[in-house]
Amino acid sequence: MSPRKWSAILLAGACLLLQAPAQGQPLQVQKPLLPVPLRDYAAPVIPPVRLGNSSRLHSLIRAGQLYLSAQDAIALAIENNLNLEIARYGPLLAQSGLERARAGGPIRGVPSASAQVSNVNAGVGVNGSTQSAGLGGGGGGGGGASGGSASIQQIGQVTPQLDPFLQDTTTFGHLTQPFANTTLSQTNALVQSVHNYNTVLNLGLLTGGSIQFRDYEQYLKENAATDQLNPAVGPHIDFTYSQPLLQGFGVALNSRLIRIAKINTGASRDVFRSQLVDLVASVLNSYWDLVSANDELKARQQALNDAQQFYSDTQKEIAIEALPRVELLRAEAELARTRQDLSIAENTAGQRTALLKEAISRTEDPELEAAGIVPLDRIEVPDTDDLPPMRQLVHTAMAKRPDVAVSKFRDQTAQLALSGTENPLRPNLSTYVQTYNRGVAGEVNPKYNNCCGAPNASFVGGYGTALGQVFRRDFPNNIAGASFSASLHNRRAQGDYGIDQLQYRQSQVSNQRNENAIVVDVSARMSALRQARSRYSAARDTRTLQEQLLEADRKKFASGTATFNDIVVDQRTLQAARVSEIAAQSAFVHARVALDQVLGETLERNHVVLDEALTGRVSAESKIPGNAGPPQN
Repeated sequence: MSPRKWSAILLAGACLLLQAPAQGQPLQVQKPLLPVPLRDYAAPVIPPVRLGNSSRLHSLIRAGQLYLSAQDAIALAIENNLNLEIARYGPLLAQSGLERARAGGPIRGVPSASAQVSNVNAGVGVNGSTQSAGLGGGGGGGGGASGGSASIQQIGQVTPQLDPFLQDTTTFGHLTQPFANTTLSQTNALVQSVHNYNTVLNLGLLTGGSIQFRDYEQYLKENAATDQLNPAVGPHIDFTYSQPLLQGFGVALNSRLIRIAKINTGASRDVFRSQLVDLVASVLNSYWDLVSANDELKARQQALNDAQQFYSDTQKEIAIEALPRVELLRAEAELARTRQDLSIAENTAGQRTALLKEAISRTEDPELEAAGIVPLDRIEVPDTDDLPPMRQLVHTAMAKRPDVAVSKFRDQTAQLALSGTENPLRPNLSTYVQTYNRGVAGEVNPKYNNCCGAPNASFVGGYGTALGQVFRRDFPNNIAGASFSASLHNRRAQGDYGIDQLQYRQSQVSNQRNENAIVVDVSARMSALRQARSRYSAARDTRTLQEQLLEADRKKFASGTATFNDIVVDQRTLQAARVSEIAAQSAFVHARVALDQVLGETLERNHVVLDEALTGRVSAESKIPGNAGPPQN
């Protein structure tokens, strides 16, 4: 390639770099470490998927037991839960979508190189002279290739391509054509050697217009004796600006997709926050379910111990003939019943353990599978709830709930998108201006027969002579034009606009319905928490009374004033009271988790940092038995 071509390409590339916008770096997707502009043409660094469990999990296992606090369970779920790991790609996808939106426009078309080979530069050579005289096909325009663009149909106005693009097409051709009119060529076989160099730099504007700079050169050498200049070069430089004035006009219109993409980056964080809230609430419920299952297991074990003690006491009473032997069968039946209840409680605790393990791990782990879970936190029911007024709770929910924030983002994007279907209602009115300068130069043809006089000295020379003509504007060309078109009836644009407007109105009504549902939900959760607290107080008092009653009846039984049936009934009632108290505790803590979730305060109450959750690494220290140091992530 000639030095002239390299200089043109470098100049156009410099213009491209000056126009290139600085792109924000996503949190986990990085540009390659290459010099500018090479990094723009290399693939970004995408981290591989993470399928292993974090080291925090194994650091909490001691002597085959996983010692787990509620806070550690949340941290492990944030680091290891696969559903949350999938959700982490949402903000990264939104960042990539923003980068794509900043580029604008549909995919551009690619000119055909075959059209370049046979292209005719008006005024250069035999064919160019014929075209300039109006004798050949096509007009006497500026020459060069003009590739068609791909037509992409979409609803709403298409934003111009905002990323400047540079395109260079170079073709070489050796052409032979029969030429019956020897007056023009002095030969019956016109043999041509054609070199075409075409460099285009195009830049779309947010106003809807575009700017195009084009540098074109044709080198022609042929065997015609009538050419004054052979070989000859014919450069020209074009500058074109086009701008729509009605449909497609306006910065607000053409930047709407960029603004929508920016909003989506914020919405993606709230979508992730919503999934994080659901995960934390689910893990907390699973953790407290395991705590309740272990408490019930202890209660069932205590009931079995009491039944065994009662069975032993019954044997002693029968041995001294204080009770008939038939009572031993009843004691054995009671003992069997409590053993069955204990077995069911053990299975329930095992199921709760398996569910919690699934929530806090990504993959199968033999050490985790073999380990039991020892919860380090207990359910505590405060003496008072100290809930603020209902109106304040609703205000908190509206301000903190991620789904409310996402709904607001959705309304904003819908409003911005409406302009994309409103603008096509207008007719098409566009203008364009073009200026281009041409030049022709070459060597004097040694075969020239001087049929038309000696060549003009100003055209004799090389590429520098022709380029001088261009920059001196020896042959200036200026074109301005306007075009107008309108669709009669315009039903397609009217229909698209109507559909989008009606869907937006429908969405507004749905949002109001959702807000009303939030008010009802907050009220229901607040009432559920108060009811759960009252039930716990009643269950606790009932269990205390049943313990006292059983102790009193045991004393009566020892003195012979209470019957065997009294003790059996008391033991069963106390066992039911203990289980009822544990269930009431569980119901209260579930109601508290549900209220925090409906208020959008789950993350705050459990000290979860959104940015840490996005990275999948929690910095909080874990409660490790026998080790004061935090685990290494």
